[in-house]
Amino acid sequence: MKIFLLWIISVLFSTLLLGQNKYTSPNKNIELVIQRQQKQIVYSIVYLGDTIMYPSELGFKAKKTYGATTQETIDFADSMVIVREKEKKINDQWQPILGEVKTIQNECNEITFELQSEKKGKPYLMNIIFRIFNDGVGFRYEFPKQTNLNRFVIEDEITTFQLKEDYTAWWQAGNFNTNEYPLHETKLSAINALNDCESNKLFTAQCLPWLIQTPLMLKSPKGIYVNIHEAALVHFPAMQLRRSPDSRKLSSDLVPDAMHNKAYLETPFATPWRTILISNKATDILASKMILNLNEPTKLKDVSFIKPVKYIGVWWEMFVGKGTWDYLGTQNSAQEAKPTGKHSANTTNVKKYIDFASKHGFDGILVEGWNVGWEDWFAKWKENVFDFVTPYPDFNVKELQAYAKSKNVYLIMHHETSGSVISYERHMDSAYQFMNENGYPAVKTGYVGPIIPRGENHDGQWMVDHYIRVAEKTAAKKIMLDVHEPVRPTGLHRTYPNWLACEAARGMEYNAWGDGNAIDHDLNLIFTRFIGGPMDYTPGIFKLKLDYFPNKKEIIHSTLARQLALYVVMYSPLQMAADLPENYEAKLDAFQFIKDVPTDWDDTKILEAEPGEYVTTARKGKNTNNWFIGSITDEKKRSTKITLDFLDANKNYEATIYADDKNTLVDVRPELYSITKKTVQKGDVLNLDLAGAGGVAVSIIEVKANKM
Repeated sequence: MKIFLLWIISVLFSTLLLGQNKYTSPNKNIELVIQRQQKQIVYSIVYLGDTIMYPSELGFKAKKTYGATTQETIDFADSMVIVREKEKKINDQWQPILGEVKTIQNECNEITFELQSEKKGKPYLMNIIFRIFNDGVGFRYEFPKQTNLNRFVIEDEITTFQLKEDYTAWWQAGNFNTNEYPLHETKLSAINALNDCESNKLFTAQCLPWLIQTPLMLKSPKGIYVNIHEAALVHFPAMQLRRSPDSRKLSSDLVPDAMHNKAYLETPFATPWRTILISNKATDILASKMILNLNEPTKLKDVSFIKPVKYIGVWWEMFVGKGTWDYLGTQNSAQEAKPTGKHSANTTNVKKYIDFASKHGFDGILVEGWNVGWEDWFAKWKENVFDFVTPYPDFNVKELQAYAKSKNVYLIMHHETSGSVISYERHMDSAYQFMNENGYPAVKTGYVGPIIPRGENHDGQWMVDHYIRVAEKTAAKKIMLDVHEPVRPTGLHRTYPNWLACEAARGMEYNAWGDGNAIDHDLNLIFTRFIGGPMDYTPGIFKLKLDYFPNKKEIIHSTLARQLALYVVMYSPLQMAADLPENYEAKLDAFQFIKDVPTDWDDTKILEAEPGEYVTTARKGKNTNNWFIGSITDEKKRSTKITLDFLDANKNYEATIYADDKNTLVDVRPELYSITKKTVQKGDVLNLDLAGAGGVAVSIIEVKANKM
């Protein structure tokens, strides 16, 4: 009777509480509204008096299990009541190991709602935690330890995002296994991923016409910018978004496993955060640190091995056809297996890259195709392709280790798993020990092709756990990590700062095939993929017409100055100069910017931005007074004026401006550029002109006063 009376009191309290409760951000610009509609807890968001998110659903559908036997279906959406709420103000600072700014402010208002089901006796418990920042809202679900629930399986997430109207969207087709589709700009109502699904036959079965990846960038007709993503993706599948027929409602769609289940959990457990960035300025969306603030601080005790990396690679020459990954020349043909002499990862060739890196002050050299197995691997769903320790006969590990060390550079390891993750997990310990013994402080992993264990997906719970295992194991071995073909990032580089960058998007290599990436592709990545964290995009291509052979006609839809600007507008502590050394040697004056630009920063200013059109960013190099500016535009010419009010007063600087030439024309004369120098001070104005699909890069170096 006592338990029943307490339950009645809690229901009455919840009913009174949820007439309509309102909570605000610290600056009062964002208002969160929580209420109960038709036995369901819903949330709304108001920004500057304008409703951005109409009442949207919260909760999960789950099933209680014992072993593999289903005991009971649990509805964590309908018939849940709030029995208690707690409010807390958070306002602190922290310093990233590597990052865009020296110090990050974490200020928000937190509200925790403790919910229980209306079931008599032993109700099920779930908490929903909201954090309201000045630039957005994050919320997550907690399943506390409880007597009535231990192990359970998530069948579906009920979370929805009910937008007010038909927003403009910058989106990518959803898929459980790849993030490498092109980006599009349409109205929400016009989203149809069918063409993209059909273009990738390898993963067509996991691609649906109305499924969208996150981060999703949106703009309302009134000019309010909204970005939907997630933070702290740990032990849970990635969230994609399913657009409803009326186009304004987006529903969470979790990546399943082979059994069509979404996640296997045990109490206590907290889900990733669902994140909604909101502002009337696009620059605020790019400058936001909300996703990082929603991740846990690092637990690494030793971070001394984590350094920013600028590197070159035995890589691009394979994409343009000058060399091969495989030693025997049988990767793409049925010819007899025999050495062809085109294998790029040979000792002599790698030494040339080492010499170039040493001469120009680079940290490392990535070498792909060094290990046996490349002849028969691509998307074959084949186990035991690579062992990650056995080199080809023409790659001398010890000789190259000693040579690189003598030149004060290091080699970067490459581990292509071929999707056979089970095999990689068996070999990780020996592979990382091999790296330690042979002077490799960083590794690039790859996950091309269908995943083994068969039935698992790149973005599912099992693989999310795997990526974190790799981050933890590499950290234990004092190895820095760069992951290609993974789930898209969610700010975990705060928790695992050795995890420098990911690919998780359509990168530069697509420009070596067919029509390549669209002119606005890299621009749109900044407003979508980069919201979750740094990307190894591999910029810096100087030879933009890829006519290395008579039948090769590919063109990169970019100007050379734009390639330089990418080092500033695309943040990453791991940056590659991706072109061939000889192409840089032919344009050393322009290459100087790549040599000068840092990859770690004390401050960042997003000076101007508009999705699909332009972005201009200024960054201050770590522990220096030097600033660097990058600006890129869409297919239209653009002129902009940048006021240098971020410089220190009473100091002189030399500005070197790497710009499109007046005759630069993308796809015709893309490699024309001009370099000018001028002395500047705080408050001066730079007039910058960008060609269509062009860019401009500026280094602003403090001029030290001469000492008498």
